Amino acid sequence: MKMPAKRVLKTTKVPKAKKTEAKLAKSAIAKKPEAKGEKTVKSDENKVAGLTVNVYDTAGKAAGTMKLPQNLFGAKVNKKLLAQALHIYFTNQKTHNAHTKTRAEVRGGGRKPWRQKGTGNARAGSKRSPLWVGGGITFGPRARKVTLDLPKKMKRAALISALSHKAQEGNITVISNFEKIQPKTKTMAALIAKINVKKPILIITNERSNNVNLASRNIQNTQVETRTNLNALNIWSNKNIIFSREALAGLTQSKGDNLA
Repeated sequence: MKMPAKRVLKTTKVPKAKKTEAKLAKSAIAKKPEAKGEKTVKSDENKVAGLTVNVYDTAGKAAGTMKLPQNLFGAKVNKKLLAQALHIYFTNQKTHNAHTKTRAEVRGGGRKPWRQKGTGNARAGSKRSPLWVGGGITFGPRARKVTLDLPKKMKRAALISALSHKAQEGNITVISNFEKIQPKTKTMAALIAKINVKKPILIITNERSNNVNLASRNIQNTQVETRTNLNALNIWSNKNIIFSREALAGLTQSKGDNLA
């Protein structure tokens, strides 16, 4: 029996120009471009929100807002540089104190234990051989000082990245007349509770303040530093940063030249 012939459907060829036009139309419908004005407004709003911080007095009452300098708190965060700087800081903090003595340093062993031949014992030249109990240690740990260096420009860039990261997270607060706070732990604890700041906390003053040091030294996870003694490690290792208004003004005036 003869098999029935298959029907062939006729297809009309669409020219390439029309195909490309149809693809462009579909993509235009799928992705609606936003107006240029809208994009700039959104980015400006984010910048203002990230660089504007609350200001409080020493009693914990709101005293307005303050805008952080763009060059110090609004930079792009360089995560690779931050990781490199933190690695160097952590390495320099380590102490390699483990120390073993070699056969040259162990006491004794100057005399040959027995003659070379005739005793039946194995040959030995010193009681302080690494093979003997009480002898020297081969390839043991040795006390050493390891220091890694970071160029000054990289230190400064890492610190600015850490400050910018804290500003983006909204973890920066400013206190006015902070140096005049009463040197009492109770006063500082009440201030931290009122402004609702989570620990660990880094307090940054313009100069060394005896009142701030006395008020905060008995509070756990609270550290005090001056603005000229900042680095990426003490910024990164604390959850929240509290600036005195004078310290922030000093940083703004110096444009961060004395950082790191």
